[in-house]
Amino acid sequence: MNRKHTESLSEVHSSVKTEKKTGWRKIFAFLGPAYLVSVGYMDPGNWATDIAGGSQFGYKLIWVLLMSNLIALLLQSLSARLGIVRGLDLAQASKKAYPNWANIPLYILAQIAIIACDLAEIIGMAIGLNLLFGIPLIWGISITVLDTILLLFLLKKGMRSMEAFIVSMVFIVGVSFLMEMIIVQPQLNDVVKGFIPSSLDGSALYIAIGIIGATVMPHNLYLHSSLVQTRKIERSSKGIKEALKFNLIDTTIALNLAFLVNAAILILAAAAFFTNGFNEVAEIQDAHKLLGNIFGEAAPALFAIALIASGQSSTITGTLAGQIVMEGHLNLRIAPWLRRLITRLLAITPAFFTIIYFGEESLGALLILSQVVLSLQLGFAIIPLIHFNSDAKLMKEFTIKTWVKILAWLSAVIIISLNVKLVVDEISGWIISAGENAFWLYITVIPLAIAVGLLLLYIIIKPFFPTQDKQIAVPHGSALSLADLKTPVYQNIGISIDFSANDKNVIRHAILQGGQLANYTLIHIVETAGARYHQQNVMDMETISDEENLKKYQQNLKDLGFNSTYKIGYGSTSGAIAKIVNKSEIDFLVMGAHGHKGFSDLLFGSTVDAVRHQVNIPVLVVRK
Repeated sequence: MNRKHTESLSEVHSSVKTEKKTGWRKIFAFLGPAYLVSVGYMDPGNWATDIAGGSQFGYKLIWVLLMSNLIALLLQSLSARLGIVRGLDLAQASKKAYPNWANIPLYILAQIAIIACDLAEIIGMAIGLNLLFGIPLIWGISITVLDTILLLFLLKKGMRSMEAFIVSMVFIVGVSFLMEMIIVQPQLNDVVKGFIPSSLDGSALYIAIGIIGATVMPHNLYLHSSLVQTRKIERSSKGIKEALKFNLIDTTIALNLAFLVNAAILILAAAAFFTNGFNEVAEIQDAHKLLGNIFGEAAPALFAIALIASGQSSTITGTLAGQIVMEGHLNLRIAPWLRRLITRLLAITPAFFTIIYFGEESLGALLILSQVVLSLQLGFAIIPLIHFNSDAKLMKEFTIKTWVKILAWLSAVIIISLNVKLVVDEISGWIISAGENAFWLYITVIPLAIAVGLLLLYIIIKPFFPTQDKQIAVPHGSALSLADLKTPVYQNIGISIDFSANDKNVIRHAILQGGQLANYTLIHIVETAGARYHQQNVMDMETISDEENLKKYQQNLKDLGFNSTYKIGYGSTSGAIAKIVNKSEIDFLVMGAHGHKGFSDLLFGSTVDAVRHQVNIPVLVVRK
């Protein structure tokens, strides 16, 4: 049963190939990653900011949406370029470029952004369930924990199945709002005037920054740089140029669709509420109710369906981004279900707290706050992204052109300037409100804001003074010397390799069983977030480096008189090892054990036990 399921996954993943295809088939092979990214641009957080902006300021903030979308298009294309050219996602590149002390707070900030994003999806889903089925918000929030099951199901079905699910959700949202526009019938002249830039201050600035944070989402930059590596391309100048071209097409189409959805939400709010005198509609529930009062039953039903669809699709991409960020910045991998559960529980906590202490009516304000938090984190993702794409030494002929650099830095300056202004205004307001009790702000909030500001300054300045590149923890270490191994006797032996200090001990025990008459199959599994979901289609730096290390082991064994081959698996370690063993007719397997116990075993999983239950041959476990 396990074997059949694994082969099914392999068939799905092997369909995402780009070579030997022409015309529309070639384009279609590259389409997909940007759609997974685009759902983050139309999640419930966008709804909250767009509804608030449309109801309070009419069509005035449409230009902010357009500007945000253009910035997003530029930054996402840079993210895709990084992943295609260097075979690194943004988190891995940051791990390589910045010291460990900087990567820890960078990870924390990125994780806070992912939690803020997940918080928006939780609230949106709960509100959607409440509006459509009458489920209380507190129960709706609890139910969102169960979407972990849907996520794991889609991951097992493969990349194309996940992309199909996401596209179907986006289609539901798009069709729902198209029908809403037909019902509401906005004034086109007023809509066009909304594209003219206007000054921003006070609540307009707060909402505008929320729109920027909801549109240009930092975790999407990490996600896109990983997803583009699912397409197997020719690692030549021509192949990379072709991949960059088709991914730009993919990104342009997907993000413009997302812009149309966001614009539709803001226009809907402006036409339905602002023009009818309802200027303080900041709550999604109020918008739903007013739509029913003004336009009948069809409009609110479509509204709730689209809300559920956008929340469910966004939560999946947020989980993928969380895993990429953890692996890249910390070189830490845990079971996907646990990674998902931790993120969801961290996001559910503030939602529960808000309902219990401030009431359900405060969830709308929490939604907008979550998008402002996303905007505040943007600088820490954008600045490294620009630096990495501008590095002629590493990007070579694919370094971005001067005019692209200017636009990218201009975008960064706009976003960071708005964020700095917002932080200064908010803290100043808190100090005035606190009066004599403001001392706690001086000893907590202000030092924290200064520390974060200094970190951002360091992130900006550091790449201008490059030092010798440190070795990135992913891929693994270099192959070890095998010159001191002795020659024993056995045959048909598989050896699991993880490039740890235990490799030499594992290989020694393996050849003690088979000697020079046996054939040895070196088995290594690539476990990155990209490999876990995309398997053999992933062509990142870790895969390439690991294969080179396996070749070194193979050559070392050949020099010692041993016949060996190597096999690379992808994704789940235990399942991939078992698949290779069963297909390669290996009759003896030697594995290294890491000695996890108790909670560590739950956290990282017991690979040895999982493999042992999936193969029908003897397994030798070698401890350090």
